[in-house]
Amino acid sequence: MGYSNQQLPTSFFERYQGNPILVPDRWPYPSNATFNPAAVRHNGDTYLLVRVEDLRGFSHLTFACSKDGKTNWQIDEEPSLLPDPDFNEERWGIEDPRIVWLEDKKQYALTYVSFSKDGPVVSLALSKDLTQFERQGAMLPPEDKDASLFPRLIDGKYTLIHRPIIRGEAHIWISFSPDLEFWGNHKILLPVRPGWWDSSRVGLGPPPIETDEGWLIIYHGVRLTASGSLYRVGLALLDLEKPWIIRKRSDQWVFGPNESYERIGDVPGVTFPTGTVYDYESDELIMYYGAADSCVCLATARLKDLVAYLLSVPDSSEEGFCT
Repeated sequence: MGYSNQQLPTSFFERYQGNPILVPDRWPYPSNATFNPAAVRHNGDTYLLVRVEDLRGFSHLTFACSKDGKTNWQIDEEPSLLPDPDFNEERWGIEDPRIVWLEDKKQYALTYVSFSKDGPVVSLALSKDLTQFERQGAMLPPEDKDASLFPRLIDGKYTLIHRPIIRGEAHIWISFSPDLEFWGNHKILLPVRPGWWDSSRVGLGPPPIETDEGWLIIYHGVRLTASGSLYRVGLALLDLEKPWIIRKRSDQWVFGPNESYERIGDVPGVTFPTGTVYDYESDELIMYYGAADSCVCLATARLKDLVAYLLSVPDSSEEGFCT
C-alpha cells in the first residue's frame, strides 16, 4: 500500500483528547515541569518514569501508573529515583529515561542522562521489578544523550543507540558491546540533513520497536528558526539483523508542535517522544512525549500504518556513516 499526497504522514498520529495527561500543577510535590517519560508495561499496567524538574532546576525521575495507559494516573508521592551522590556524574540531576526489558538478563534496562561537571552523559541502571535499581554508571564519555538499548541481543552483542556531540555535530550513533561495559564499533546511524526539518540535530525517541519488516525508529529532529528550535518527529526502519543499515527514512516529519500545550511552555515548539506502549490485539501504538518541556502528553497510531508508510518511501541504503 502506497501513500499519496492526500494521505499525509502527519495524520498518522492522533492526539489524545485528554492531553496533557501529567502536569506539574497536579503533581504530589512541588515541581516546575513533568515531561519526557520512559514507558513500559509491567504486571498488566502502564508505567511512566517521568522526568521531574524541581524548583532549583535539577531533574529526577518519578513513576506514574495507569491501568489503561491514558487515565487515572497514580503518581508516587515521592521521587522514585534521585541523583546518587556516590555517582559523581549525577551531581546536577538525572533525566530523559528510556526503559527496555532485556530478555537475556530477565531485567529491565534503564538508560538515562546524568548531568556531570563535564556535561551530559548516558548512564545505565538495571532492575528486576522497577522498584530496586542497580546503577551501572556511565556507559560512554560526555557529551551524550538520547540513548536506549535494543531489547534483545543482535549477533550476540548488546546494541545501543545514542546521540553524542562530536566536532559540534549532533547525529544519531549506534554502538555495540559484549557485556554492557565495553563499547565499540561506533557508527553514525542517522545523520542530520542540512536544509531539512531535521537539519540542526537528531536524537532517538522511544526504544527501537521490532517489527517483521525491521526495527522501527521514532526520532526527533530539530530545525533552528528565527524564533528558536522546532522539535518534530520522524521515522526510520533499520534492518532486523544488521541494524546499522537504514532500510527506510521518512522525508517528512510525522508529528510536530501544533497545539497550545506544545507551543507554550518552558521551551516552546517541542514534541519530544521518549516512550511507547503497543497493544498487539488492536495494533494501537501509544506514544508518550514531552510537550514544550513542561508536561506529558500522548498520541496514538496504528503500527502497521507507520511501517506501511515507511515501506512506501524510497530505499535509504545508508550504512552507518554520514554522507
